[in-house]
Amino acid sequence: MKRSAGVLEHMGGPYWKGKDNGAWSLPKGEYTEETAIEAALREFAEETGYKLKQEELVFLGSNKQSSGKLLTIFMAEHDFDATKIRSNLFELEWPPKSGKIEKFPEMDRAEWFLIEEAKNKILKGQIIFIDKLMEYLMSK
Repeated sequence: MKRSAGVLEHMGGPYWKGKDNGAWSLPKGEYTEETAIEAALREFAEETGYKLKQEELVFLGSNKQSSGKLLTIFMAEHDFDATKIRSNLFELEWPPKSGKIEKFPEMDRAEWFLIEEAKNKILKGQIIFIDKLMEYLMSK
């Protein structure tokens, strides 16, 4: 049986338009006042339109990215329809120095990927979480 790595989201906005390999990400975001698990639930809902419950999440680990950000990742087993995922919007001056503010989806689409394909699609610094997912699935 082939296993999916899960749903990855393609990064939105003009910089990522037309890029594929290395342009996909896990739902994630920054937090300060809330716990990592509270932030994971909030960010997942904001970036997908789907809500999860805390008891559905499994901690996969944390890893410091080259940017210095610390990512803490959780997983949940669900059968989401990736075509129905809807992300929140962000504002950006576009084109640069035009004075015109445009709105773009934080994530413009989502897809299910098999493990090896997901490793090609995901941002390089997040590959470790696919490996952690595989470790978790193999231990079940």
